[in-house]
Amino acid sequence: MTLYFAYGSNLLPARLTARCPGARALGPAWLADHRLDLSKPGADGSGKATIRPAPGSVTPGALYHLPDEELPLLDAFEGLGHGYGRARVTLDTIDGPTEAWTYQALLSADLPAYDWYLGLCLAGRAAHGLPLDDLMALPWMPDPEPARETGRHARTLLAAAGFALSGLPDARRVVRSCTDPGLGAG
Repeated sequence: MTLYFAYGSNLLPARLTARCPGARALGPAWLADHRLDLSKPGADGSGKATIRPAPGSVTPGALYHLPDEELPLLDAFEGLGHGYGRARVTLDTIDGPTEAWTYQALLSADLPAYDWYLGLCLAGRAAHGLPLDDLMALPWMPDPEPARETGRHARTLLAAAGFALSGLPDARRVVRSCTDPGLGAG
């Protein structure tokens, strides 16, 4: 059994189980003295989530159980050694301190996330009852290639989870679609 801390797009249960079918959410978790930002450069030219040391800050996320044989699958999806490194972290959970693996960017760039990526992060937070406010301060933009396969797949996952991101006029609409079932149902 491997314990994994998800804080970005893997927070959405459907996203993580599409990558690791045996993944099971154990509950919310918080990483003290770290903040989430979107400074990890993605292969598509957009920013992806990572964690950075930041005394006094807290990054919310979820603790997952992964079958040991699925950790290499997640390593491959996360670009272990190329985009992310794996890090051991101590989390605060409702059951007390817990150690888990997570991923942290190896490189840093000043890039906005695409709307669908931020949507995955927001929907994941909403799925675990976690706060959304800090995500709204992060830079994002519509994907300039709407037919991009990763964006289409993300929108499919979001729709299956009850969230729609098409035609978003601004970041406040993303939050409302994640928190208001009337706006997010699709």
